[in-house]
Amino acid sequence: MKDLLFPEPPAAAEIERLDQVLSERQSAWWDAFYARREGRQVPFFGRAPDESLAAWVEAGDIQPGPALDLGCGNGRNTVYLAQAGFAAEGVDYANEAIAWAGQRAREAGLPSLPLTACSVFDLQRPLGHYALVCDSGCFHHLPPHRRALYRDQLLAWLRPGGVLALCCFRPEGGSGLSDDEVYERGTLGGGLGYDEDQLRGFWGATFDIECLRPMRAQAPGSALFGAECLWVMRARKPQV
Repeated sequence: MKDLLFPEPPAAAEIERLDQVLSERQSAWWDAFYARREGRQVPFFGRAPDESLAAWVEAGDIQPGPALDLGCGNGRNTVYLAQAGFAAEGVDYANEAIAWAGQRAREAGLPSLPLTACSVFDLQRPLGHYALVCDSGCFHHLPPHRRALYRDQLLAWLRPGGVLALCCFRPEGGSGLSDDEVYERGTLGGGLGYDEDQLRGFWGATFDIECLRPMRAQAPGSALFGAECLWVMRARKPQV
């Protein structure tokens, strides 16, 4: 295991400097990514929710309540949560993703589903409010210097006993770049992969990790989404 850089948030001036080093994927890049969806075989462009999220909800490991879906994309998990009785809202960096999620919500009979186009680092939400924060693919696109800031923000938004449901790249799913190489090359290379020790060391510093396993691949046409190149993690904010 290689230790992750920035176990704690760096100073504001350092964050600004490193943001400039890694400025390749601004909102316009993601808008173009989601705009080019016709005829593309992108697994998470479907309607199916994550197999892990559905399993945990249906088993009662996550109880309905206010839910925040970060990096919601086309809203597949947001819609699922709303239909399962959560007061769900979706957030994504890309306007095109949010427009698509709105279309999906209307098709599902959820025209008032709250959806916001915003960077997670500009997002203002009540502290201690959410029963669930869902992240299916946001964390592995974060630059190393913003990881701890993100972790601390999610912890603050969750109520005591609230759950983080995370889905991120395993080493074989990511770019293969180390944190040092990210800054040497000025790119995340499409997303960073993590090993189990890295995830346990990073998230376990502030959350109680209840489940961490490879995602279960799903057969074509399944009502659930799953790919073996991903981790899924259920972690809970401590009660005190």
